[in-house]
Amino acid sequence: MRKRVPKRARHQVRDRDLVVGLDAGGTRTRAVLASAVDGRVLGQGVAGPGNALTVPVPLLTEHLAEAVARAVPEPDRARVVAVAGGFAGAAETAPDEPGRLNALAALTAALRRLGIAADSVGVSSDIEAAFASAPGAPADGLALVAGTGAVAMRISDRRCAVTVGGDGWLLGDDGGGFWIGRSAVRAALRMADGRGAPTTLADAVGRALGVPAEVLPYAEDRLVGGQAGLGGPDGPDGPDGPDGPDGPDGLGGEGGVGGAGGRDGVGSLSGAGGWEGLGSPGGAGGRDGLGSPSGADGRDGLRSPSGAGAPDGLGTPSGAGSRDGVGSPRASGPNHTAGPVSADASACPSTPVSASGVSGTARERLPAEPEWSPARRAAYRMHLLPAVMAEPPIHLARLAPLVAEAARHQDAVARAILDEAVDHLLEPVRALAPRQGERIVATGGLLGPEGPLTALLSERLKALGLTLDWVADGCGGAVALARLGHGGSPPSSRTS
Repeated sequence: MRKRVPKRARHQVRDRDLVVGLDAGGTRTRAVLASAVDGRVLGQGVAGPGNALTVPVPLLTEHLAEAVARAVPEPDRARVVAVAGGFAGAAETAPDEPGRLNALAALTAALRRLGIAADSVGVSSDIEAAFASAPGAPADGLALVAGTGAVAMRISDRRCAVTVGGDGWLLGDDGGGFWIGRSAVRAALRMADGRGAPTTLADAVGRALGVPAEVLPYAEDRLVGGQAGLGGPDGPDGPDGPDGPDGPDGLGGEGGVGGAGGRDGVGSLSGAGGWEGLGSPGGAGGRDGLGSPSGADGRDGLRSPSGAGAPDGLGTPSGAGSRDGVGSPRASGPNHTAGPVSADASACPSTPVSASGVSGTARERLPAEPEWSPARRAAYRMHLLPAVMAEPPIHLARLAPLVAEAARHQDAVARAILDEAVDHLLEPVRALAPRQGERIVATGGLLGPEGPLTALLSERLKALGLTLDWVADGCGGAVALARLGHGGSPPSSRTS
């Protein structure tokens, strides 16, 4: 919904004119002040959640006013000629759609409070704004969001024409962060009760949810480490890998498209966000933001109750971590099974590597099953189930990075989860009947530069004659839409 100024009444764009773009999601609201002439960013501000369906209008107004006030200095507010916002929860196309009406009411009130009398005020969905953030501010094509939830859209004339998916964690969003996190817990439980294959996800999920180390499946293994990242008690750990960068906005919060969240981060109760904005229950996260109650972070932020993390962050109470980051009290021994050779596994060219990506020497020492007694299995389930039930279901999305990390180290179960997730993401894309060479603009932490599904999905889209363009959020697109609302014709988005 856009308060349009008749074309004949539009002002000519002047050098001093300013525009404001807003990306209002389930976790935060970000405002950007930019030049109306070339989109150059001049100021930014951040405030609380901006979902137009889940945040009450008075509170939404406060958050919008706070973000805009931080982005636009008071002396410059009279120069703002156009404002456009992309709002989570405003994804429908009907003129009287509640989310759009709420967003427009709150934005109008916030601008009035700040003394900003813009000629054009526009409201879009956050996905429409994200699509416009792609280079050239495209008007037509496909948009795909894979954060906590998953949804695809066909965009026509910069408006949503068709939506597929985005039905929320309970009814849909297959392939999104919640789905991946839930799959990880299911795999761990199936391993514990004897129905599923061995997987290091049982250890990783248990540590992330505070399960005592002594009941984890690999806590009692007595393996002498070799290559492929298996550090033993008498040998040094393998080399640390570099820390990974934070994801742009994280996995979607509870308030994204269809109530399943979009791009704006699932923070846990009190932890700082890491790779995808996923905070730990009580500690600061590492790269993947999954901290445990009181341990030291590893590289990926997976902390044990009292032990230091290994390079990949899976530390145990008293054992040294291995290069692949799974440590036990005396030795480590994850069950790295089938999968292609990773960069880590191939870093030792002098060591013979089998088709499974594990050196011959180490592979002979890997157990088909850990020494996991029935009593420890029962205790594991006893601790894990209440920990899962204690939080809102959507928070399982914070476990998604664990699956990506396990898959990177050749865990066959984790790789199968990611493969299935990509299959699910392809379904809504195919439902939109994409044309050969059509552009797909993607956003959300799962499909970013460091996203676990990016390479897999890009490869399968290439077979369909499609390419994937990724954008961080909708701020750049909102700026582009604001400039268009004022009569400009932005060639590209400059907002990062």
